[in-house]
Amino acid sequence: MKNLTLITLTCLLIGSTTPLFAQNARFTTEGVIEFERSNNMYAMIQKRINKDNESYLNQAFEQFKKTSPQFKLTKSTLTFSKQTTLFKPTADSSPPVPFFGEDPSVTQINTTYTNLATSQQVTQKKVFEETFLVKDSTRAINWKITDETREIAGFNCRRANALIMDSIYVVAFYTEQIPVSGGPESFNGLPGMILGLAIPHENVTWFAKSVADRPVENSQLVAPTKGKATDNKALMNTLTAALKEWGQYARPMYKWFLM
Repeated sequence: MKNLTLITLTCLLIGSTTPLFAQNARFTTEGVIEFERSNNMYAMIQKRINKDNESYLNQAFEQFKKTSPQFKLTKSTLTFSKQTTLFKPTADSSPPVPFFGEDPSVTQINTTYTNLATSQQVTQKKVFEETFLVKDSTRAINWKITDETREIAGFNCRRANALIMDSIYVVAFYTEQIPVSGGPESFNGLPGMILGLAIPHENVTWFAKSVADRPVENSQLVAPTKGKATDNKALMNTLTAALKEWGQYARPMYKWFLM
Protein backbone atom coordinates (compact mmCIF):
# COMPACT_ATOMS: atom_id res chain seq x y z
CA MET A 1 0.00 0.00 0.00
CA LYS A 2 2.87 2.35 0.89
CA ASN A 3 4.53 1.57 -2.46
CA LEU A 4 1.30 2.33 -4.31
CA THR A 5 0.95 5.63 -2.47
CA LEU A 6 4.57 6.55 -3.29
CA ILE A 7 4.06 5.79 -6.99
CA THR A 8 0.86 7.84 -7.04
CA LEU A 9 2.57 10.83 -5.40
CA THR A 10 5.50 10.59 -7.83
CA CYS A 11 3.15 10.60 -10.81
CA LEU A 12 1.28 13.60 -9.43
CA LEU A 13 4.54 15.49 -8.90
CA ILE A 14 5.74 14.76 -12.44
CA GLY A 15 2.38 15.74 -13.85
CA SER A 16 2.34 19.01 -11.95
CA THR A 17 5.93 20.05 -12.72
CA THR A 18 6.08 19.21 -16.44
CA PRO A 19 3.71 22.02 -17.50
CA LEU A 20 5.69 24.37 -15.25
CA PHE A 21 8.94 23.54 -17.08
CA ALA A 22 7.18 23.97 -20.42
CA GLN A 23 5.82 27.34 -19.34
CA ASN A 24 9.31 28.48 -18.31
CA ALA A 25 11.00 27.36 -21.55
CA ARG A 26 12.47 30.39 -23.34
CA PHE A 27 12.36 30.66 -27.12
CA THR A 28 13.85 33.63 -28.95
CA THR A 29 11.75 34.81 -31.88
CA GLU A 30 13.33 38.20 -32.54
CA GLY A 31 16.65 39.88 -31.96
CA VAL A 32 20.10 40.47 -33.44
CA ILE A 33 22.88 37.92 -33.94
CA GLU A 34 26.49 38.97 -34.40
CA PHE A 35 28.44 36.59 -36.64
CA GLU A 36 32.17 36.29 -37.13
CA ARG A 37 33.39 34.99 -40.45
CA SER A 38 36.81 33.33 -40.49
CA ASN A 39 38.87 32.66 -43.63
CA ASN A 40 41.93 30.42 -43.25
CA MET A 41 44.22 32.47 -45.47
CA TYR A 42 47.21 30.12 -45.24
CA ALA A 43 45.14 27.23 -46.58
CA MET A 44 43.49 29.37 -49.26
CA ILE A 45 46.78 30.75 -50.56
CA GLN A 46 48.40 27.30 -50.54
CA LYS A 47 45.64 26.05 -52.85
CA ARG A 48 46.45 28.76 -55.38
CA ILE A 49 50.09 27.78 -55.70
CA ASN A 50 50.78 25.43 -58.61
CA LYS A 51 53.64 24.40 -60.87
CA ASP A 52 53.09 27.44 -63.10
CA ASN A 53 53.49 30.03 -60.34
CA GLU A 54 55.36 28.30 -57.51
CA SER A 55 58.71 29.83 -58.50
CA TYR A 56 57.58 33.24 -57.21
CA LEU A 57 54.47 32.55 -55.12
CA ASN A 58 56.18 30.20 -52.67
CA GLN A 59 58.56 32.95 -51.61
CA ALA A 60 55.74 35.51 -51.41
CA PHE A 61 53.69 33.08 -49.34
CA GLU A 62 56.51 32.57 -46.84
CA GLN A 63 56.80 36.33 -46.44
CA PHE A 64 53.02 36.61 -46.00
CA LYS A 65 53.12 34.07 -43.15
CA LYS A 66 55.74 36.17 -41.35
CA THR A 67 53.71 39.37 -41.50
CA SER A 68 50.03 38.37 -41.59
CA PRO A 69 47.69 36.35 -39.34
CA GLN A 70 46.48 32.96 -40.50
CA PHE A 71 42.81 33.86 -40.18
CA LYS A 72 41.04 36.86 -41.68
CA LEU A 73 38.12 37.77 -39.41
CA THR A 74 35.13 39.86 -40.47
CA LYS A 75 31.87 40.70 -38.71
CA SER A 76 28.23 40.72 -39.76
CA THR A 77 24.79 40.93 -38.16
CA LEU A 78 21.58 39.00 -38.69
CA THR A 79 18.49 40.87 -37.52
CA PHE A 80 15.39 38.68 -37.27
CA SER A 81 11.76 38.83 -36.25
CA LYS A 82 9.46 35.85 -36.64
CA GLN A 83 9.60 35.02 -40.37
CA THR A 84 11.86 37.82 -41.61
CA THR A 85 15.66 38.18 -41.51
CA LEU A 86 18.20 40.76 -42.68
CA PHE A 87 21.87 39.80 -43.02
CA LYS A 88 24.31 42.73 -43.24
CA PRO A 89 28.12 42.74 -43.30
CA THR A 90 29.87 45.08 -40.89
CA ALA A 91 32.25 47.54 -42.54
CA ASP A 92 35.73 46.03 -42.83
CA SER A 93 38.52 48.56 -42.38
CA SER A 94 41.37 46.08 -42.84
CA PRO A 95 43.50 46.36 -46.02
CA PRO A 96 42.93 43.92 -48.92
CA VAL A 97 44.62 40.55 -48.52
CA PRO A 98 47.65 40.05 -50.79
CA PHE A 99 47.00 37.44 -53.52
CA PHE A 100 43.23 38.10 -53.29
CA GLY A 101 42.41 41.82 -53.43
CA GLU A 102 38.62 42.18 -53.75
CA ASP A 103 38.09 38.48 -54.44
CA PRO A 104 34.60 37.50 -53.15
CA SER A 105 36.02 34.46 -51.35
CA VAL A 106 37.58 36.77 -48.72
CA THR A 107 35.21 39.75 -48.77
CA GLN A 108 31.58 40.10 -47.71
CA ILE A 109 29.62 41.19 -50.78
CA ASN A 110 26.01 40.42 -49.82
CA THR A 111 23.27 42.20 -47.90
CA THR A 112 20.40 39.71 -47.84
CA TYR A 113 16.76 40.19 -46.86
CA THR A 114 14.71 37.00 -46.50
CA ASN A 115 10.96 36.55 -46.09
CA LEU A 116 10.68 32.98 -44.85
CA ALA A 117 6.89 33.02 -45.01
CA THR A 118 6.90 33.63 -48.78
CA SER A 119 10.29 31.98 -49.51
CA GLN A 120 11.54 35.14 -51.21
CA GLN A 121 14.94 36.80 -50.98
CA VAL A 122 16.36 40.17 -51.99
CA THR A 123 20.17 40.39 -52.10
CA GLN A 124 22.25 43.47 -52.75
CA LYS A 125 25.43 42.01 -54.24
CA LYS A 126 28.65 43.86 -55.03
CA VAL A 127 30.44 42.45 -58.07
CA PHE A 128 33.66 44.40 -58.46
CA GLU A 129 32.59 47.96 -59.35
CA GLU A 130 28.94 47.10 -60.01
CA THR A 131 26.08 46.48 -57.57
CA PHE A 132 23.23 44.10 -58.38
CA LEU A 133 19.85 43.76 -56.69
CA VAL A 134 18.97 40.08 -56.96
CA LYS A 135 15.32 39.19 -56.33
CA ASP A 136 14.47 35.50 -56.35
CA SER A 137 13.16 32.60 -54.29
CA THR A 138 15.15 31.32 -51.32
CA ARG A 139 17.80 28.70 -51.93
CA ALA A 140 16.37 25.16 -51.73
CA ILE A 141 18.78 23.12 -49.61
CA ASN A 142 18.37 19.39 -48.97
CA TRP A 143 19.71 19.22 -45.41
CA LYS A 144 20.58 15.93 -43.71
CA ILE A 145 20.21 16.32 -39.94
CA THR A 146 22.63 14.34 -37.74
CA ASP A 147 22.87 13.47 -34.03
CA GLU A 148 25.99 15.60 -33.45
CA THR A 149 25.46 18.55 -31.11
CA ARG A 150 27.47 21.47 -29.77
CA GLU A 151 26.92 24.74 -27.96
CA ILE A 152 27.23 28.04 -29.82
CA ALA A 153 26.75 31.44 -28.18
CA GLY A 154 24.98 29.75 -25.26
CA PHE A 155 22.51 27.79 -27.42
CA ASN A 156 22.30 24.03 -27.91
CA CYS A 157 22.78 23.30 -31.60
CA ARG A 158 22.45 20.25 -33.85
CA ARG A 159 24.50 19.52 -36.96
CA ALA A 160 23.13 19.24 -40.48
CA ASN A 161 25.01 18.61 -43.75
CA ALA A 162 24.15 19.49 -47.33
CA LEU A 163 25.43 19.96 -50.87
CA ILE A 164 24.71 23.25 -52.60
CA MET A 165 25.33 24.26 -56.21
CA ASP A 166 25.74 20.53 -57.00
CA SER A 167 29.14 20.04 -55.36
CA ILE A 168 29.80 22.42 -52.44
CA TYR A 169 29.70 20.60 -49.09
CA VAL A 170 28.21 22.66 -46.26
CA VAL A 171 28.02 21.97 -42.51
CA ALA A 172 25.51 23.89 -40.39
CA PHE A 173 24.66 23.96 -36.69
CA TYR A 174 21.14 25.17 -35.88
CA THR A 175 19.19 25.69 -32.66
CA GLU A 176 15.52 25.00 -32.07
CA GLN A 177 15.68 27.53 -29.22
CA ILE A 178 15.40 30.18 -31.93
CA PRO A 179 12.44 28.86 -33.99
CA VAL A 180 13.26 30.93 -37.07
CA SER A 181 14.41 29.01 -40.16
CA GLY A 182 17.13 31.49 -41.12
CA GLY A 183 20.89 31.86 -41.05
CA PRO A 184 23.88 33.87 -42.29
CA GLU A 185 24.11 34.90 -45.94
CA SER A 186 21.43 33.05 -47.97
CA PHE A 187 21.43 29.87 -45.87
CA ASN A 188 18.10 28.72 -44.41
CA GLY A 189 15.70 25.79 -44.37
CA LEU A 190 16.41 24.11 -41.02
CA PRO A 191 13.97 23.77 -38.07
CA GLY A 192 15.71 26.58 -36.20
CA MET A 193 18.24 29.37 -36.60
CA ILE A 194 21.67 28.52 -38.04
CA LEU A 195 24.31 29.76 -35.57
CA GLY A 196 27.31 27.97 -37.08
CA LEU A 197 28.20 27.36 -40.72
CA ALA A 198 31.26 25.90 -42.42
CA ILE A 199 32.26 25.31 -46.03
CA PRO A 200 35.27 23.07 -45.36
CA HIS A 201 36.72 22.91 -48.87
CA GLU A 202 36.63 26.71 -49.09
CA ASN A 203 38.30 27.11 -45.66
CA VAL A 204 35.63 29.48 -44.34
CA THR A 205 33.28 29.47 -41.34
CA TRP A 206 30.60 31.69 -39.82
CA PHE A 207 29.87 31.43 -36.10
CA ALA A 208 27.55 33.44 -33.88
CA LYS A 209 29.49 35.32 -31.21
CA SER A 210 26.43 36.76 -29.46
CA VAL A 211 22.63 36.70 -29.65
CA ALA A 212 20.71 39.74 -28.39
CA ASP A 213 17.15 38.71 -27.50
CA ARG A 214 15.28 41.99 -27.98
CA PRO A 215 12.33 43.53 -29.84
CA VAL A 216 12.96 44.41 -33.48
CA GLU A 217 11.17 47.29 -35.19
CA ASN A 218 9.88 46.98 -38.76
CA SER A 219 12.29 49.77 -39.73
CA GLN A 220 15.18 47.43 -38.87
CA LEU A 221 14.02 44.81 -41.38
CA VAL A 222 13.89 46.65 -44.68
CA ALA A 223 15.01 45.00 -47.92
CA PRO A 224 17.85 46.68 -49.84
CA THR A 225 16.72 48.71 -52.86
CA LYS A 226 19.88 49.89 -54.63
CA GLY A 227 21.46 48.05 -57.52
CA LYS A 228 20.79 46.75 -61.01
CA ALA A 229 17.66 44.59 -60.82
CA THR A 230 18.14 40.95 -61.78
CA ASP A 231 17.42 37.38 -60.68
CA ASN A 232 19.71 34.40 -60.09
CA LYS A 233 19.52 33.03 -63.63
CA ALA A 234 20.16 36.41 -65.27
CA LEU A 235 23.05 37.10 -62.89
CA MET A 236 24.57 33.74 -63.77
CA ASN A 237 24.42 34.62 -67.48
CA THR A 238 25.94 38.05 -66.83
CA LEU A 239 28.83 36.58 -64.85
CA THR A 240 29.45 33.86 -67.43
CA ALA A 241 29.79 36.46 -70.17
CA ALA A 242 31.92 38.81 -68.07
CA LEU A 243 34.37 36.16 -66.84
CA LYS A 244 34.61 33.90 -69.89
CA GLU A 245 38.03 35.22 -70.89
CA TRP A 246 39.48 34.82 -67.39
CA GLY A 247 39.74 31.06 -67.83
CA GLN A 248 40.39 28.80 -64.82
CA TYR A 249 41.14 31.81 -62.61
CA ALA A 250 37.49 32.88 -62.80
CA ARG A 251 35.99 29.63 -61.50
CA PRO A 252 36.42 30.25 -57.76
CA MET A 253 35.14 33.83 -58.07
CA TYR A 254 32.18 32.76 -60.19
CA LYS A 255 31.16 30.29 -57.49
CA TRP A 256 31.38 32.87 -54.71
CA PHE A 257 29.48 35.53 -56.65
CA LEU A 258 26.56 33.09 -56.90
CA MET A 259 26.73 31.82 -53.31
